[in-house]
Amino acid sequence: MKNMAKNIEIEHRARFSLKKYSDLGRFLKSKAKDLGANDQRVWFFVMPDKLLKVTHNMTKGNGKLTLKLTKIGKGNHFKEIEFPIDEKNIEKAVEMFNALGYKCLYEPKILRHNYMYKGVELALKYSKTWGYHLELEVLVNSLKDKPKAEEKINLVAAELRIHVMAEKELWKFTQNIEKTYKNPK
Repeated sequence: MKNMAKNIEIEHRARFSLKKYSDLGRFLKSKAKDLGANDQRVWFFVMPDKLLKVTHNMTKGNGKLTLKLTKIGKGNHFKEIEFPIDEKNIEKAVEMFNALGYKCLYEPKILRHNYMYKGVELALKYSKTWGYHLELEVLVNSLKDKPKAEEKINLVAAELRIHVMAEKELWKFTQNIEKTYKNPK
């Protein structure tokens, strides 16, 4: 059997001001490997213990379906099942998952720019829901690799002088979104 692709994300998030967002953007542009813009529209289907997403990558003109087997705020590692879909099938996928009856939260535009810095993938983002924020991620094959990934992420976060949200903080934030979010018309 071939080696499995890395499909466990070790991921942390940080929220901050527009000034910090701008400062990070300038720093990453000069010091990190630029992986490019990745602006998206995303439909989040809220499940009791998982998160299903339909993503339209507007920058690249494609889509994907992603099932995170853990909700944000219930650990910082996420095994994902993900596969691409054709851009023309995005609306059909949304319609199908809506028919399953899960609450759908729609984010019409997530501004996102990806970088690689010291072995950590960084997504510098802005969305209506999260505001200005950064995702710090390392992909691993196995949870035995998690401590090393956490160390990389923590070192980069310390260097960037950002506060990584604790699990309890993330859970409270995401639960508030689920309870109060109003989809745009």
